[in-house]
Amino acid sequence: MLRIQITKRQDGNGVLRCVRADGSVTWQKQERHAAFFALHDLTHFAVESTLGFRRGFYGLLAEGWDVEDTTGKGARGPLPNQAVEVEVLVGSLDAERAGGATWSADEFNDCTALAASNSSRPMPRRLTDQDLERVRARRDELFAEWFALPRGGTLELSYEFAQC
Repeated sequence: MLRIQITKRQDGNGVLRCVRADGSVTWQKQERHAAFFALHDLTHFAVESTLGFRRGFYGLLAEGWDVEDTTGKGARGPLPNQAVEVEVLVGSLDAERAGGATWSADEFNDCTALAASNSSRPMPRRLTDQDLERVRARRDELFAEWFALPRGGTLELSYEFAQC
């Protein structure tokens, strides 16, 4: 299990802190674009927990990766394909949200395929309308909790992942 804490600081910045099952911690202060990163991190949680990804962003942190390693440029080297797939899916959901529209599964899958092909990333799995409905519903719940959180408050989540 990974305990995830996202704090909305008084100054408008954020802090992502993740506590692993063994008690070790990785964290990141989010200064530039703090509002975006909180929503991006919550979208990661919705995608990974709803669709059962084991080696996305939070799965890697639970395994012992540090936040800075998840850029693919850290000591652990390139990201596993599943983490890259999750990033493409989350990025597409971020783009959808920024555009203010809700895409059909076909539109969403076209966007993820284009994003993958433009960056030489692995092609993500195709999602169904039902997959997207479940992810969006969970993301919307998380966003509502985040927006209701006062400055200085912390949103806490538990990420369960399948062990190998």
